[in-house]
Amino acid sequence: MITIAKKRKTAIYVAVFFYILLEAGAGGVGNFYRKAGDSMTNKQRKFCDEYLIDCNATRAYKAAYPNIKSDEVARKAGSRLLTYVDIKEYIHEQLNKISSAKIADAKEVLEYLTAVLRGKSESEIVVVEGCGEGYSAAKKIKKFPDEKERTKAAELLCKYYGFDKINIEGIIPVVISGESELKD
Repeated sequence: MITIAKKRKTAIYVAVFFYILLEAGAGGVGNFYRKAGDSMTNKQRKFCDEYLIDCNATRAYKAAYPNIKSDEVARKAGSRLLTYVDIKEYIHEQLNKISSAKIADAKEVLEYLTAVLRGKSESEIVVVEGCGEGYSAAKKIKKFPDEKERTKAAELLCKYYGFDKINIEGIIPVVISGESELKD
C-alpha cells in the first residue's frame, strides 16, 4: 500500500524532472547543464581542452568521460565529437588564441632583425675561464651580435624588402665621355 508520504515524494520528483525539462528547452535534459547561449556541455568542453593538449582524441575522450575504459569506444566517440560544428569552432577559436600569443608576427621579426643589424640586441653565452691550478669555471657573459650575425640579419631584411632582386644595370645610367676622340 502506498502511503501519502510516498505519493508526495513521487510528485516532487516528477515536478523537479519537468522543471528541468522546461529549463533545458527543446534540447532535452543535457542542455540543463549548459550556460546561457552555450551549445556545448561541460564534458564536451573538457574534451576540447584535453584534445588541444596533444591532439589525441582517444585520450581526450577518456579524460572527459572517465567511465569509458575501452580505447576502441573512446576512439570512435572522440572522432565523432570532432565532427560537431560547435566543437570544431571552439577548437579553432582556442588554437587562434594560442597561436596569436605564442607565434611572432612579421612586425616582431622585422624589429628583431633590425635590432641585430644595428647591434642593439644582446645574447648570453657561456665561457669557460681558468681559475688556476688546472681548475676552470663556466661563466655567463652578455654578447652583442658579431659581424657575421649582423650581415645575416641584413641579408634577411634585404630578402624581405626585395632588395636582392633589384636590377642594378637599370638604375645606374651609363655616360660615355670623349665622344669626339673616338675613331670609326
